[in-house]
Amino acid sequence: MLNDTKCRTAKAQDKPYKLTDGKGLYLEVKPNGVKAWRYRFKLVREGAVKESVFAIGEYVVAPNGETLEAALARRAGGSFTLAEARDERAKARALVKQGINPAHNRQLERVKREQDSANTFEAVAREWVALKTWEPVTKTRRLDMLARVVFPKIGMLPVKQITPAHILDVMQTSAKKNGPSVAAEARRTMSGVFELAVSTLRADSDPTYPVRKALPSNKTQHKRALAPDEVGQLLRDFDGHGGKFETSCAFQLMWWTLGRPSEVAEARWDEFDLEGAIWRIPASRMKMRRDHVVPLPTQAVEMLRALNGVTGRHALLFPNRDDRTKPMATASFRQALFVLGWAGKFSPHATRTTGSTLLNGMGFPADWIERQLAHTESNAVRRTYNHADYLSDRAKMMQQWANTLDAWKTNETGKVVPLRMVAA
Repeated sequence: MLNDTKCRTAKAQDKPYKLTDGKGLYLEVKPNGVKAWRYRFKLVREGAVKESVFAIGEYVVAPNGETLEAALARRAGGSFTLAEARDERAKARALVKQGINPAHNRQLERVKREQDSANTFEAVAREWVALKTWEPVTKTRRLDMLARVVFPKIGMLPVKQITPAHILDVMQTSAKKNGPSVAAEARRTMSGVFELAVSTLRADSDPTYPVRKALPSNKTQHKRALAPDEVGQLLRDFDGHGGKFETSCAFQLMWWTLGRPSEVAEARWDEFDLEGAIWRIPASRMKMRRDHVVPLPTQAVEMLRALNGVTGRHALLFPNRDDRTKPMATASFRQALFVLGWAGKFSPHATRTTGSTLLNGMGFPADWIERQLAHTESNAVRRTYNHADYLSDRAKMMQQWANTLDAWKTNETGKVVPLRMVAA
């Protein structure tokens, strides 16, 4: 049996020699002074007994005060004390008893580790998004959410090593920082990524499942129309929320035009004719894949002229803070609403619901309102014959809408300015 003194004091000779410990383990001392742990074993292959040697690593004396993390790193680098070499021998002997060559097993484990490192959550998530048949803008929005909310927490972890505790941390942090709707979206997305990982044998289970009900259900009423006094309060609150100038401008443009949050957030300067007070959104950016012409009230034109001095050198009206070639995230609206305490009773998309409800209440023709919202006629026969754009009518309607929004916003007493249809 060897001891540390024998191992430490063994001197190099002209030829390599062995110091035997027992049960197949020995220390090979080489002429260059290297001391290497070896384990000799026998395996039965195809009826024949074959002898092999398994290289465990080099002998080392552990430094005084070595931490557990340092010891793990040292062993990962192939350096073992006498006691550690004996532990490795025990592991190798257990494999041999199962008919497994420990050298082959180590190669397999190395390949698995390399695969796990390559299969990080971020890598699998990007693959999952790429496989979706979504439009490019939808993929961009989902990747933006992942980059902001999920990747900083678990992006670099091998997907197989992620636990429910990791998922819960992502969800709780997101709910606190971004609100319940973003946390819910993050959970659904992570579950989708793990579904792909499991189906391709890169993960054993979906760790989002055990914690799927850890957070309260999202109570946001996405489609509830606000009353006029609520609209005024919301606009006043948003004006004073202290966020980015571009976010406030985007929020105002969404209300003045009743555009979808994504249509506004991704707007480009070459889509606007400020002289003609027109915004032409190409089909590629529209949900229904049809070009959409939006009349701009004077308030929107004035705001856009001021904004041009800030972001006019970029292609986008509202460029992303970190990458000015990409649009702002629609999550910026939700984050601002969350900070202001509106997240539980209003969502950005409810702007359109509110506008539709109140404009219908004014008595404006439904065709004008539906065309402003870029909705498709549900009646197939009527859709075939009705190609009217009602642009001039919609321009008058949206100017009165903008004027009324201003009145509500400045009405601190809560008195509601009645909406009335302007005579055509």
